[in-house]
Amino acid sequence: MDFSIDFEQLIPQIQEWLAFYGLRIIAAIAIFVIGRWVAKGLRGSLKRVMIKNKVDNTLVSFVCSIIYTVLIIFVVIAALNQIGIQTTSLVAIMGAAGLAVGLALQGSLSNFASGVLMIIFHPFKAGDYIEGGGVSGTVEEVQIFTTYLTTPDNKEIIVPNSKIMGDNIINYSARDTRRIELTVGVGYADDLNRVRTVIQQVLDAETRILSDPAPMIVVKELADSSVNFSIRPWVKTADYWGVYFGMVENIKKSFDREGISIPFPQRDVHLHQESA
Repeated sequence: MDFSIDFEQLIPQIQEWLAFYGLRIIAAIAIFVIGRWVAKGLRGSLKRVMIKNKVDNTLVSFVCSIIYTVLIIFVVIAALNQIGIQTTSLVAIMGAAGLAVGLALQGSLSNFASGVLMIIFHPFKAGDYIEGGGVSGTVEEVQIFTTYLTTPDNKEIIVPNSKIMGDNIINYSARDTRRIELTVGVGYADDLNRVRTVIQQVLDAETRILSDPAPMIVVKELADSSVNFSIRPWVKTADYWGVYFGMVENIKKSFDREGISIPFPQRDVHLHQESA
């Protein structure tokens, strides 16, 4: 058998192959280089626009990365198609793989979507004290999948974003002012006008209580063992707990000094002796 190669016939075939595929390869490289340059330019322009509109930095970085990745995928598919590689089956495989991954990670995707919504709509920000997802604490950081909270006793809580967005959110730090509501019970024998005067003196002595809106002192209910007063002053949000605890202590001291009773539930027990 003759295995000799006829270079005179092979060289024209190589030249024909290079003439046909060489231009395609050069065109594919050009598509990839130019497409990558365009993708970087669009990413930079989008980033500048979002920063100019004061969009959260986490969302800026995430959105720009997603847009850039999608554009690069389109550029690569276009370059492969230019060479002559059939990309239809490749796109179908990628779609099927994406669907399978989406079904497997649907919980994570739900957290991801909730994280994006929280970053966009800002129901709360870092430093706010919130209640949501069955827990409460100060927001430390909002990430794409989870939110980090710190409790008043310095415990860290990591909450899935979907759990927070799927429930009611109470933001205690959203407003500059908050209203304290304190209930104090006095005896039925005490003079209500005198009790109101003593409470007003306690409020007047607290400089952190706001004068507008004016504090309210009203009789809330006639309970089983006491007449309950509802005390409702307004304070700055940052002063809420300091004023609250201070009022509880000062009201108790003032009542003791003025002889005003603070009743507590009592029960009378009657014993009946029966003959044997």
